[in-house]
Amino acid sequence: MREEELEISLKVVIVGNGAVGKSSMIQRFCKGTYTRDYKKTIGVDFLEREIEVDGEDVRLMLWDTAGQEEFDAITAAYYRGAHACVLAYSATDRDSFDAIPSWKLKVENECGEIPTVLVQNKIDLVDQSVIDPDEAERLSRALGCKLLRTSVKEDIGVMSVFRHLASRCLHEMRRSDDDYQDDLRLYSAEPRSPSVISTIRFNSSAEARSLRSTV
Repeated sequence: MREEELEISLKVVIVGNGAVGKSSMIQRFCKGTYTRDYKKTIGVDFLEREIEVDGEDVRLMLWDTAGQEEFDAITAAYYRGAHACVLAYSATDRDSFDAIPSWKLKVENECGEIPTVLVQNKIDLVDQSVIDPDEAERLSRALGCKLLRTSVKEDIGVMSVFRHLASRCLHEMRRSDDDYQDDLRLYSAEPRSPSVISTIRFNSSAEARSLRSTV
């Protein structure tokens, strides 16, 4: 297989409480669209997009998981094998900020230490913000990950989130051993559309609980 036929595929999980803008974030990044109406993710949504980072073609496979506790046992299975993580919270939702350490722990329990970025969304609603900037910086330092601020609605900072993670992963790949490089799943690049969406949904919490008992 020729080197020019290879591409790098990265699995990225986006986690955080419901209604912080996770689904809107990957829709904005992968499809360039934004929907005002909030629709709760039931299960897992998947989108992908290829970008060029540091001279490499990188395919980002983005997994948006439900932010409700009743789906934890289901969505945790989709964390496994992730190369990077977005920890998302809303500038207008104190609970979503306070929950970030527990979300990071959930991902670490399945993936270990992986490149992670802390994202404060909805910075366009600055007048409604309930998170002090210094507090956010302190949390970022405590978690050992970079803090980025976005407005998915206004398309501010979204690209930077995924470029940062892709660059981090490439850096890890270049300085580590062959096993890590193999784990990034270099494969023959085939022509595909710029973004593909797939959705794994449950019609109700009861259905999720039923499936959870079989996982």
